[in-house]
Amino acid sequence: MRGFLLTTTMFAAIAATPAPAQLAPPTNARITDPKDVVGGVVGSDYFLANYTNIGKWLQKVAGESDRMKLVSIGKTAEGREQWMAVISSPENLRNLDRQKEIAKKLALARGLSDEEAHALAREGKAMVWIDAGIHATETVNGQAHIQFIHEMLTANDPEMLRFLNDDIALFVYANPDGLELVANWYMREADPKKRKMDIPLLYQHYIGHDDNRDSFAVTQAETTNINKAMYRDWFPQLNYNQHQTGPVGTVVFIPPFRDPYNYNNEPLVINETDSLAYAMHGRLIAEGKPGSIMRSGAPYSTWFNGGLRTVGYFHNVPGILTEIIGNPTPMEIPLVPRNQLAREDLAAPIAPQTWHFQQSLDYMKTLDRATLDYASRNRETVLYNRFVMGRNQIRNGSQDSWVITPKRVDAVTAAAKALKPAAAGEARAPAGEGVVPSSLYKTVLQDPAKRAPRAYILPADAQPDMPTTVAFLNTLIKNGVEVQQADAAFTHDGKSYPAGSYIVRADQAFRPHVLDMFEPQDHPQDFAYPGGPPLRPYDITGYTLAFQMNVRFDRLLDSAPPAMPAVPDLIATPPAGHIVGTGKAGYVVSHATNNSFRLTNRLLKAKLPVYWLKGSVTAGGQTLAPGALWIPASARSRAIVEAAVAPLGIDAYALAARPAGESVAIRPVRIGLVDIYGGSMASGWNRWIFEQFEFPYTKVFPQELDAGNLRAKYDVLVFQSDVFGREGRGTRSGPRAEDIPAEYRHMLGAMTDDRTLPQVAAFARAGGTVVAVGDATAVGAKLGLPVVNALTTEKDGKRVPVPGTQFYVPGSILSAQVDVSDPLAYGLPATADVFYYNNPVYSLPDGDPSVRRVAWFASDDPLRSGWAWGQKRLNGTTAVVDGTLGKGHVYLLGPEVTQRGQPYSTFKFLFNAVLYGPAQASR
Repeated sequence: MRGFLLTTTMFAAIAATPAPAQLAPPTNARITDPKDVVGGVVGSDYFLANYTNIGKWLQKVAGESDRMKLVSIGKTAEGREQWMAVISSPENLRNLDRQKEIAKKLALARGLSDEEAHALAREGKAMVWIDAGIHATETVNGQAHIQFIHEMLTANDPEMLRFLNDDIALFVYANPDGLELVANWYMREADPKKRKMDIPLLYQHYIGHDDNRDSFAVTQAETTNINKAMYRDWFPQLNYNQHQTGPVGTVVFIPPFRDPYNYNNEPLVINETDSLAYAMHGRLIAEGKPGSIMRSGAPYSTWFNGGLRTVGYFHNVPGILTEIIGNPTPMEIPLVPRNQLAREDLAAPIAPQTWHFQQSLDYMKTLDRATLDYASRNRETVLYNRFVMGRNQIRNGSQDSWVITPKRVDAVTAAAKALKPAAAGEARAPAGEGVVPSSLYKTVLQDPAKRAPRAYILPADAQPDMPTTVAFLNTLIKNGVEVQQADAAFTHDGKSYPAGSYIVRADQAFRPHVLDMFEPQDHPQDFAYPGGPPLRPYDITGYTLAFQMNVRFDRLLDSAPPAMPAVPDLIATPPAGHIVGTGKAGYVVSHATNNSFRLTNRLLKAKLPVYWLKGSVTAGGQTLAPGALWIPASARSRAIVEAAVAPLGIDAYALAARPAGESVAIRPVRIGLVDIYGGSMASGWNRWIFEQFEFPYTKVFPQELDAGNLRAKYDVLVFQSDVFGREGRGTRSGPRAEDIPAEYRHMLGAMTDDRTLPQVAAFARAGGTVVAVGDATAVGAKLGLPVVNALTTEKDGKRVPVPGTQFYVPGSILSAQVDVSDPLAYGLPATADVFYYNNPVYSLPDGDPSVRRVAWFASDDPLRSGWAWGQKRLNGTTAVVDGTLGKGHVYLLGPEVTQRGQPYSTFKFLFNAVLYGPAQASR
């Protein structure tokens, strides 16, 4: 393995060196200046180019230059082409297919000898990914792309020619729809001084800022495109993910990052990231551009997998995040005294000053050059090390190996404390703080029972919801992970598995991603000091996708099964469902699969009857739990059921008679999904989920809620966490109505206790259903339910939250008990994994029939994945409440049951709530 010396890299990045031989020749073609196409001078104060015009310019110059190919990596959520500009020497572009083949072979590392890898590294060019604008109001980077692409197509200085010879640069617009929205909104004002960023909508069609939290779940079009390009088609060795804004009193954050770093990552990926980062700092300083800060200057870490940058670490791709200041409207760098003192993390402070847009673009172009320079100077090493990391992971996945986590370290410490003092003559551990006997390394840290798996088998006959399991497998495939499927029944380690079972092996280059999706995250207890406040993680701490999607799997510690056929591409449909039986009365369908709701909604749209059976039912030799669908037979229902079962992967049991026992008649519902000006991300995720499962909905804004008469228009109102805010504090009102176009004015307003809540309460009392998720459940008590947030205490006559020093669960997966006899929980397991983020949980009064617990915590240690401090406070508290208010219902779904479109298992709480409440009201 070739190492990287940080100081050597820094000096190499700064020093001038002769240009190597065989450089890209100067282009003789005239390359169109961006200003001739995009409508203004890029980098000018008060100007933003929109994506439509950027795309026109890219297409034009792609036809003019032999240094560039323009590639569409797919369509966006709103149907735009997502462009990637591929820039290199003409010779490299002519041999692009060969360069992609080299990058793929080195990344996957399978079947290559060390000599072959070295030979490929010598032949290959450094593939460098540089994206911009994933967060569209972060405007600097997308505009800097235009200028730097133009420079790469026109400059003939020795350094640029060296970049073109040694590197293949992939410039990507990560969020075209958002760039179009933001630029058009900002430029709509004729008076430049009135231009603002107060956009009315989310800047990704469904999820806004969370488009950079979707990389492992891969739900959105843009994420799908990017992951395919990075991990299935192009395999870049370096990833530069550009953001803003920088820490106050500085210009730009550049790594190294703060701890914790995710222990699943290949160590070399962190080393290379830091090496490149130091080169970037060094180049800025050498060019007289002060104000770059690292580590302690910001909260960014490498723990979370879901970002465009961070998912790369789990694929052995060093990744740089920069966060720079800047805005087309000039801004001020304020005086922050602590940031005027030079220190290790801020070597060159910057003076307070007025800051213009072009200054930020100049910094970004320097950082682009630093990245390409690093790739050029270290080209062979960067390529070879991609192979080394993959080879290491293949080796670790094919033999006994261990992943050291905080809990394993705690286990060593506990074992050392339990040891008796050494007897006379026994070897003692060397003195020193934290030193324990070395024998514990083998007995504790390498406990055979704690080995990392060699493979995971997902039995075809054990999945409670096979279509969801297939959705999980598709997230792996979209991330470049190889998934195999048994084409015949087989036996391994004494257990039999049917044909169709899936296998995910650990002996593959992207093993870190495999482990991170199947195994629990073990985040360290991270506090400022003993007894002090928790250090907030950059993002959530526990997200194991197999847990969130209730996938059943066996962990194989001793050996992987023989190789099975690899799934060649995305699994288009789940294993086909069937009509089972020949009865003519109707069909019974299990409630356990989420796709049963797709079928339900198709039937309801056709105005056909659907019932939920309150008791269990036996059909086709299977016992279906309470909640099974009963669909009376008719020519129309038969056509819908028969057309649906195969593609949806659900079985419908044809019975000769209607099952005995009580049932609930489900009817079409009018769903109001509450949103706010600027867009709620949680509500946006809910929109995406509703559309995937074919629920009709209408967006509802505060003004409409305040106007009342809601029962005439809606059967259900759904409130997500960020539309009301923790403890019901309400939301921002937005800009003045006269400052925005009329089409957006209905979105303005704030939800308040005095205007909004009385109307929502009146809606429920008149027979409506209110569904509140996560932090929005705080409205339950305000609406009149007899519930108390158990994570608050009485102080001066008010309920105040328990402090973070006593209770802190910053986005983790917990285990909850579920009353599966309650229709709100139909289809769920009796013990469910729920995503929880410091949300309210409730104490209910004894004997009050207006509130019923549906899910609760029943352990001092419910943590399954992530970080939980003081979690014993949850024991005995209610997580999901089935509440009655007047003629209607208020359902409090305390955990984040729709978190970022990931916890498929708990979607059923929401789906059941929006159908069951109105069904009761209609009886």
